[in-house]
Formats: sequence, structure tokens, C-alpha cells
Amino acid sequence: MNYHFGKPSYPLSLFVKQYWAIDNCMPNDQEHIQRIIPNGLMELMFYLGNRPRSLNDNKPIPEDSILSGQQKAFYDIAVSGELSMFSISFKPFGAKMFFDIPSNECFDQNLPLKYLVPVSVSELESDLYESASFEGKIVVAESFLLNQLRKNYDEYGMNRISHSIGIINQAKGVVSIDELSSGSCLSRKQYERTFSTYIGSSPKQFLRTIRFQNTLLEKHRNKNIPLTELAYHCGYFDQSHMINDYKQISGLTPSQYFAECEPCSDYFM
Repeated sequence: MNYHFGKPSYPLSLFVKQYWAIDNCMPNDQEHIQRIIPNGLMELMFYLGNRPRSLNDNKPIPEDSILSGQQKAFYDIAVSGELSMFSISFKPFGAKMFFDIPSNECFDQNLPLKYLVPVSVSELESDLYESASFEGKIVVAESFLLNQLRKNYDEYGMNRISHSIGIINQAKGVVSIDELSSGSCLSRKQYERTFSTYIGSSPKQFLRTIRFQNTLLEKHRNKNIPLTELAYHCGYFDQSHMINDYKQISGLTPSQYFAECEPCSDYFM
């Protein structure tokens, strides 16, 4: 299984976290089950080989090119045959700068790209497929993104929400919504509406995801940290509070998760 990672050029680096790709070939008649968990990021994904099959009827993968919104909880996909995927991971407020819809319309969904852009998606897919290298795919992706950015850039709204995300990141998700709304000079209701429009989920849901992602970061840094200490260090009331969040977000208890999965935060790393 081959992974590739790349950073965006300026000004796309203001809104795009990274590009990444994976190439894998499963033996005939074999499937790999992959669990997808909320990571606080929206992603634009292009399946250039076999498209995975979602095992969640409420979360299908309907097309080869999809915008995946903020997630509420985990879901599983089945990978078989030749998998070739190129993905654009946006910063939390980034996707709104490229697509002329409120980001919350993508919440917990995989939306076909063809419904979101006026350009020919099949031509974009073909250009990505024909690019022999990962670097070549980045060139194709950045041309598309720059064209979309010119149409949808909203500096005022982006600056307000990016400031709020900075506070959330520094606090690792342990901050009150009232504090965030006050810092944005908005009432709580106005803030929640604006946040949802740009980020794609409610502030409460997003903070919960970021706090979870921080536990993965801390566990990655210190493999031997006890779960009780991890819970308190990451802002949970107690260990049972963290266990409840883990079950809802990942479908596993913390002990099960760390026994089966390498702790790695897609958000913070």
C-alpha cells in the first residue's frame, strides 16, 4: 500500500491542509474493511480505480468524485481490487471557499462533485487519471481549485471563522461556545449559524470531534499514558465521559481502539 502526501502552494495553503493519495491492489476475491472516523476536516476525494463500497446504507459513495462533509460518527467501507485515490483535505473552514453552498449541507454526507461545480467533472477525473505522478495530479487539482477560489472567495467571513478555529486549535477543543461567539462579536445563535455554514457542523459537534482527535495526538506522543490521565488531560469530565465519546465516534472503547488502531490524528498531524 503506497501513500503520498503533499502540501498546497500559496494562496491555496490558506484553505487546503494537504493533498494525499493511496495506491493499493487487493488479491482477487479479497476485501479489506476500513473504518472511517470523524477527523474535523472536509475532503474532496477522487476514486481513480475501483470505488470502495460503503457498508453503511445511510452513507453511500455514489460517484467516483465526492465531497465528504463533516462526519457525525464512524462508518465502514469495503475495499477490493485496485484502489487508486487522490484526496484534497481542506482546513476546517476551507471547503466553503471553493463551493457555493453552505458547508452544513454536506454534513454527514458524501456529495457527488458534479452537483457542486459547473465544470465537467469527467474531464477533471480524466486529467487526474492520466497524470502519471502524484505531483502531476497536484498540478491538475490546484488548477481546478484556483478557478473555484476566484468564484467563491469571501475574505470577511473566512477571517472571522479562521480566528475562531485558531482558538479551538489552541485549546484542543476544550473551550465554551459562549467564549467563541463572544470572540467573534456575534450572539450565540448567530455564531452557531455562521459556524455551521462555514465549518459544516454545529460548534458542539466540532468541538467534540477535535477533543477526540486530541486524544489520538496525545496517545501518539505518549503510548504509555493511562486512560484516566488521558481523559483528564484532554478535557473530559472523567474516563467514562471519554469512553462514551469514543463509542459514539469510533464504535470502540478507548482500550479497544488503541489495541486495534495506531493512534494518529488526521487533524493535528
